[in-house]
Amino acid sequence: MALGRTVYNLLFKKTSTFALTIVVGAVVFERVFDQGGDALFEQMNRGKLWKHIKHNYEEKEEE
Repeated sequence: MALGRTVYNLLFKKTSTFALTIVVGAVVFERVFDQGGDALFEQMNRGKLWKHIKHNYEEKEEE
């Protein structure tokens, strides 16, 4: 219960800190969700994306 009380007093007791906690939590969640989705997409499409196969189509520059 001490941890719950500490979290309440630090983050949820005042309206201003509660609002800030919600905004920061939303931004962090958005970043984590976006990066996780990108990683999943890349994993599922490995070998099919341009960055994985472009070496097959690019010509080497010889000087």
